[in-house]
Amino acid sequence: MKFESDTTPTAADRHHPMLKLALELGPLLVFFFANLRGEWLAATFPSLSVLGGPLFIASGLFMVATVVSLVVSKIVLGHLPLMPFISGIVVLVFGGLGIWLQDELFFKMKPTIINTLFGVVLLGGLLFGKSLLGYVFNAAFQLDEAGWRKLTIRWGLFFLFLAVLNEIVWRGANAYYLPDAKAADNFWVAFKVWGTMPITLIFTMTQMPLIMRHTVQDPAGNTEAEK
Repeated sequence: MKFESDTTPTAADRHHPMLKLALELGPLLVFFFANLRGEWLAATFPSLSVLGGPLFIASGLFMVATVVSLVVSKIVLGHLPLMPFISGIVVLVFGGLGIWLQDELFFKMKPTIINTLFGVVLLGGLLFGKSLLGYVFNAAFQLDEAGWRKLTIRWGLFFLFLAVLNEIVWRGANAYYLPDAKAADNFWVAFKVWGTMPITLIFTMTQMPLIMRHTVQDPAGNTEAEK
């Protein structure tokens, strides 16, 4: 099974940047809009009602969209993106358990577990002298050893921050909207899509100065960022 490498982007990756973005964001948008229109979906497609309420229907469709995203990535790009692949496994396991047990706690804990896993793996790898960020992201740049180490530390801490943030948001929403569980679910889902994603994009942009400082030039004298 071929996975992407952060330091060796394929030709398909360079030719389909918007497709990669759509494959990563698509399942999240499906999750958001399915939760928003969950009651309509249940009325229009009665078979979906067996999954449970709107959040359960949204989670079921999110699982399907995640699988479709990975299949399309494998067919079109020729590899599986490592981070979405690992996330997909957690999505299927916890999503399946949540629907089977009819317990939304599994859905809300999923981002916490995924982000904690990534954070611990990245920071733990540094203890063994390994900057594992190159196996998480696919990007068209090459960094020196110090650059990868610094970037790995920052992303490791950022993933742990996202894990804590998810816990604060969903638990806080449950307490604030009590006993309106639907309103709490809507707030958490909306923040997951429209809060977490912008925060992540902003954080990513703030790392560009570090990336530019530590970008390695190839023998021809051109940086990977210039290709």
